[in-house]
Amino acid sequence: MTENENVLLQDVKEVLIDEEQLKTRIRELAADISREYRGTEDLLLLCVLKGAYMFLADLSRLVTVPHEVDFMAVSSYGHGTTSSGAVRIVLDLKEDIAGKHVLIVEDIIDSGRTLNYMRRNLLSRSPASLRVCTLLNKPERREIDVPIDYLGFDIPDEFVVGYGLDFAQRYRNLPFIAVLKPEVFAHLFETDEPAEEELAES
Repeated sequence: MTENENVLLQDVKEVLIDEEQLKTRIRELAADISREYRGTEDLLLLCVLKGAYMFLADLSRLVTVPHEVDFMAVSSYGHGTTSSGAVRIVLDLKEDIAGKHVLIVEDIIDSGRTLNYMRRNLLSRSPASLRVCTLLNKPERREIDVPIDYLGFDIPDEFVVGYGLDFAQRYRNLPFIAVLKPEVFAHLFETDEPAEEELAES
């Protein structure tokens, strides 16, 4: 273990989903996607940055159907660990998705507000189909009902990091999903100043 990894682990309350659980479930998701998109042309895996980049990389390697990859980054105004629902696109797709089968690859869905905004935006671009694959889901946090076609894990309402998910741009490199100690982010609730968070819903 490196010194940097040891420092990060000091902030971890518990490991929620370990490396083997992640590998097994992602393999199962890739098999489902490969089977259901078999024979499909123009499949696009759309990664929501930054949190989903590790998930996308591992998933893409295991999906046997030929596919393209593209990226979007979405920003929301909130108070550190929550989103206000005011959403804007800060990095858009490079290619036209009209007539393509688009699979949104998310790291985590909680309120559903950001994903709802993305779906409406993407549907206006006339894809052949639009589905959602998310590694993590927080059903207790849902404010807007959004469809999830491929789901990795339902998780409790805890602040999680690792495997691409961050807090203040740290902890992404942890190879598992971990619950962050509350004292690490407790100061966020001591201010009324809004912060702009780059997200995938976390």
